[in-house]
Formats: sequence, C-alpha cells, structure tokens
Amino acid sequence: MAQPITTLSTPVRTALKGRDAIVFDGVCALCSGFFRFMLARDAGRFAFVIAQSDLGTAIYRDLGLPTEDFETNIIIVDGQIHQRLDAFAAAMSTLHWPWRGLSLARFVPEPLKSWAYFRIAHNRYRLFGRYDHCMMPTPKVKARFLDLPGAGAT
Repeated sequence: MAQPITTLSTPVRTALKGRDAIVFDGVCALCSGFFRFMLARDAGRFAFVIAQSDLGTAIYRDLGLPTEDFETNIIIVDGQIHQRLDAFAAAMSTLHWPWRGLSLARFVPEPLKSWAYFRIAHNRYRLFGRYDHCMMPTPKVKARFLDLPGAGAT
C-alpha cells in the first residue's frame, strides 16, 4: 500500500526536490539492472537514489525499514511511496507499452505478492550476484542522482 511523501522527514522531502524517484541497492546486480532498465526507458522522469547513500539510508530510516540490508524496493511516483512489488508495478505504470502491462503486478493477491517478493529479495545476491562497490555513473547519469545536501554518497 502506498504512503504519502509526507511520511518522510522534511530534510528528506527537501532533498527529493519533488521528483519521482527510484531508491535501489547499489551493490545488488538485480537492483542495478532494474535501475539501468528504467534509466533507458523513463524519458528522464525519475531521479535515482542509491540505498547505501546518506539520502537512501534516511529514506529507509524514515519508513522504519532496516538500514543494514536494503532488500525493500522503493519507488516514489506522484507523491506516493511504493514498496516491494507494488513499487515495481508503480514504476512500470510510468512507462510506455508493452512495459506498462507489467504494472498489473499490483493486482496479485497480497499473500502471494509478499511471498514472491521476499523469496527473490532474500536470495537476490545468491541468484543474481553482487558488486563489490556501487556503480560509477557517467556525468550525465550522475546528474539524475539525489543525495542529502552537504552529504556525500557512499
């Protein structure tokens, strides 16, 4: 279920600059692949936040999520915060067809949706791999990343 952006602290909302955003685990190969997929198809709609950055950690903390294992996918669309499979569905709803069809994932019944999501999330490093460090974006891509003012991304 989506939460309003007002759930987040004022410094976090300020850092998000009113943008739609994708928060992703920067060392997870699956998560980074999703980031690259969206980057290629979102027509500049989304800003990006690496979960391990100061801003990413603050978002997780504001939402009451663990800040040592970033297994929850977070997407902010139109002032609403989506998590897990609903986040994926929200992101897909912003794309053109045929990708928009994947937004139907939001209609999967809750027990099955959570079960499937957590089976993949808990095993994502084993199934898809892990990077030793976060990616180094090109200057053009780096301009789409957000962080807390005065804080450096890690």
